[in-house]
Amino acid sequence: MLRRTLLLLMAAILMRSCIAPAFGQHAAVSTNLAQYANFGTLNAEASVSVARRWTLHAAARYNPFSFVNRKDETLQHKQRAFSAAARYWPWHVYSGWWMAGKAQVQEYSSGGIVSQQTQEGRRYGVSAMAGYSYMIGPHLDLEFGLGLWGGWDRYTKYSCPVCGTTTGSGGKGFFLPDDLVISLTYVF
Repeated sequence: MLRRTLLLLMAAILMRSCIAPAFGQHAAVSTNLAQYANFGTLNAEASVSVARRWTLHAAARYNPFSFVNRKDETLQHKQRAFSAAARYWPWHVYSGWWMAGKAQVQEYSSGGIVSQQTQEGRRYGVSAMAGYSYMIGPHLDLEFGLGLWGGWDRYTKYSCPVCGTTTGSGGKGFFLPDDLVISLTYVF
C-alpha cells in the first residue's frame, strides 16, 4: 500500500514537472498606472493566452471618490466599468505590438471639473485599441497603448454635483477616447 502511494505521488510530481513549462507565459494580471491619475481610479485586468498570438482579457475600473477644491466645489469623476477584450499579437503573446477589440459597459457620474454641471449615466460600447508591450524582465512587462470607443450613452444632467436639480436627460451616441494605457503587467 505504501509503495503504491509513493509510486502515485512520484507519478503526480513527474507529470506536474512536465506540464508546468507548458503553462508558462499563458496568464497575466495588470494595472493601468494612467488610470490612477484619473482622480484615483482603481483598476485591474486579467488575461489568458488562448493561442500563440491571441489573448482574452477581462478588466474592471472603480472610482468612488469625490474631491472638494479650495472654493468648496465638489469635483468628481466616479465610475464603475467592466470590459472584455481580445488582443492579437503579431509576434508572441505578451511581447511587442498588439491590437485589440473590446466590449465595455460603464456607469459614471462626472462633474465639477470644467463647470458645476454634472452628468451621470450608463454607457455601452465597443473599442479599438493598439499598443506595445515592453518586456522588463521574464515576468514583468510595461505596456503602452491608446484606444477609441463608441456606443450609446443614457444620461441625466444635474445643475451641480450635490444639489440634485435635474436639468435634462436622454440618450445619444458617442465616440470618445477610451484608454491611455501605461500598464504594469505581471506574466505568469
